[in-house]
Amino acid sequence: MDSGPEELMPRLLPVGDCDLPEDFDPKVPPRTPQEYLRRVQLEAARCPDVVIAQIDPKKLRKKQTVSISLSGCQPAPEGYSPSLRWQQQQVAQFSAARQSLNKHRGHWRSQPLDSNVTMPSTEDEESWKKFCLGERLYSDLAAALSSNDNQNPGIDYIKQVGFPPLLSIVSRMSQATVTSVLEYLVNWFEERDFTPELGRWLYALLACLEKPLLPEAHSLIRQLARRCSQVRAGVEHKDDERVSALNLFICLVGRYFEQRDLADCSDPS
Repeated sequence: MDSGPEELMPRLLPVGDCDLPEDFDPKVPPRTPQEYLRRVQLEAARCPDVVIAQIDPKKLRKKQTVSISLSGCQPAPEGYSPSLRWQQQQVAQFSAARQSLNKHRGHWRSQPLDSNVTMPSTEDEESWKKFCLGERLYSDLAAALSSNDNQNPGIDYIKQVGFPPLLSIVSRMSQATVTSVLEYLVNWFEERDFTPELGRWLYALLACLEKPLLPEAHSLIRQLARRCSQVRAGVEHKDDERVSALNLFICLVGRYFEQRDLADCSDPS
């Protein structure tokens, strides 16, 4: 065996001279510790110094690595950025809402749900989107309903506007469910416009997030703030009703959840 590799990788279990039988065959399972160690040596000696992986370029093109931007929010267009006083007021109101929710969570959890309310399982992404946004909004902006959906039209409240984030509903949601539903809605928002139905649920879910944030929630709220800034940058008029809501979520992520690098610079007004 070449001494070069041994100088770089010294033996941890050195094998001294040993009497191996004349019929020693390294291909046969070892019968003694000496035969086993000798077989390891022989296999190591046959390993090439450099190994080149055989990669099929066609498979790489089909399964590209997803690139996630870690940049901050897009700056607000001139006249769109909220004042520091406004942001402080929103943070105070949000903090009060969280405290009230935590204080009365047990009470609201004990309240019976309406007979037509059936909360989806945590893993059922499509059902949660329809539950929160309504089937009409979900289908109009996401895709036309499949033939199976048409055969089973579902319940009227889901077809129209979805369920609002009632305290009796959100109080029953575990942290795992809160994080999952937040992920479903933020990902839905990534390719679609902001709507009031979406805004109500995002606010309620943020109010339910426990601090300190788990890594998954931390990433989601940053994704939400960046998407809000992106949509805001495309709004043509500062009087658009979406601007205030988008500013609110950027404010809460940046200032209440202390993601300072995403917060809006204060408008002197």
